[in-house]
Amino acid sequence: METQTYNYKVVRQFAIMTVIWGIIGMFVGVYAAAELRWPALNLSDVAPWFHFGRIRPLHTNAVIFAFGGCGLIATSYYVVQRTCNARLFGGNLLPAFTFWGWQLVIVLAAITLPLGYTQGKEYAELEWPIDILITAVWVAYAIVFFGTIAKRKMKHIYVANWFYGAFILAVALLHIVNNISIPAGGFKSYSVYYGAIDAMVQWWYGHNAVGFFLTAGFLGMMYYFVPKQANRPVYSYRLSVVHFWALIFTYMWAGPHHLHYTALPDWTQSLGMVLSLILFAPSWGGMINGIMTLSGAWDKLRTDPILKFLIVSLSFYGMSTFEGPMMSIKTVNALSHYTDWTVGHVHSGALGWVGFVTIGSLYYLIPRLYGKKEMYSVKLINAHFWIATLGVVLYITSMWASGVMQGLMWSQLNPDGTLTHSFIASVSRSMPFYLIRFLGGLLYLSGMCIMAYNVYRTVADAQPVEAEIPALPKTEH
Repeated sequence: METQTYNYKVVRQFAIMTVIWGIIGMFVGVYAAAELRWPALNLSDVAPWFHFGRIRPLHTNAVIFAFGGCGLIATSYYVVQRTCNARLFGGNLLPAFTFWGWQLVIVLAAITLPLGYTQGKEYAELEWPIDILITAVWVAYAIVFFGTIAKRKMKHIYVANWFYGAFILAVALLHIVNNISIPAGGFKSYSVYYGAIDAMVQWWYGHNAVGFFLTAGFLGMMYYFVPKQANRPVYSYRLSVVHFWALIFTYMWAGPHHLHYTALPDWTQSLGMVLSLILFAPSWGGMINGIMTLSGAWDKLRTDPILKFLIVSLSFYGMSTFEGPMMSIKTVNALSHYTDWTVGHVHSGALGWVGFVTIGSLYYLIPRLYGKKEMYSVKLINAHFWIATLGVVLYITSMWASGVMQGLMWSQLNPDGTLTHSFIASVSRSMPFYLIRFLGGLLYLSGMCIMAYNVYRTVADAQPVEAEIPALPKTEH
């Protein structure tokens, strides 16, 4: 019989581009942070392309969809093959289309956003021609992923694939519904929704982009790579299934908490708040399940920096999913909304949870894709961990402090109802915190550069491998 191998080529391509896009996206973020501290860096007199209002969406799209998206597709392609004992569906052509198509989407975003072509929707700024390309690539991705599951040689579908599958289906639904628009030119369109309805659909999309793209997909990553790196079974498989269904049902309806004290109907705001508070339970169930997988193997944390990345990512996941429901409470939201506290909350999840679990998973994955036992330098992985952790802590604590200060200043009123403190006064007092935020982001970016060097030295003299698909006993087919 002809020996069959897994399709590692497309996994390698996505994995390497995850690192590259991570550095680019985070560099843009650091520059945007510098602009807030030193406004002259906006270069308004030179060209509009570097203005904060244009590079900020470039940063969010690059980090979420380029860095995060490539990481998710790389790991999902690896995990679905290994857990299904089957080569990727679609031959070599369809997986390759998902890679090159996704890279084209990212390049088009990098061109159009600085030029000012945008729908003006959070995490959905890209205009209609690019949205159509995203849809085509995503359909191909779904066909490859679910086609692989359909031809699996293992009867059981491992829980990580449930999370990856939910992420793929939910993101498709969110993208299509939120981006229904009427074209008015090559790169101009108008949403079919209007007013408060448009806002509600946008934040149904926006919060679920966090819930399914930035949470469910990365939980799939967690449920595979934490047990593999720890060499331990998942703490509770039953809890993982309960975690899946509770999270999937609840997350979909929590979006209205982004629109407290707006034109949205009050009952909708309150419903979003209640479901956000309920969401705390399944989120912490998943965090506990991941961390407790190390039961009996805690000593490994002393010597294994990859496990440090993975376990600390779960700690940030737990912290972010406590903070989010708390901020959805209307009285808390009255203080936090429109302040830097929200920025701190987002980045504790983005840098601490999404960034760390992706980095840890790649450190596990890349040597195995190139026939190596481990990365070029474990010491560099350890240095990356501590530099990145310091960067996250500086970033989020500075934004928490700045946000609470801003909220308190804006809520103080004179007897005649006017603001006690002018808005510019709050901006001025935020400047020291913006400097700390910039330094934190710079440290995190430096860690990614260390990772890039480590990856380069690992793969430079290595030969890509194509692992054989093991033959299973007949009882397993």
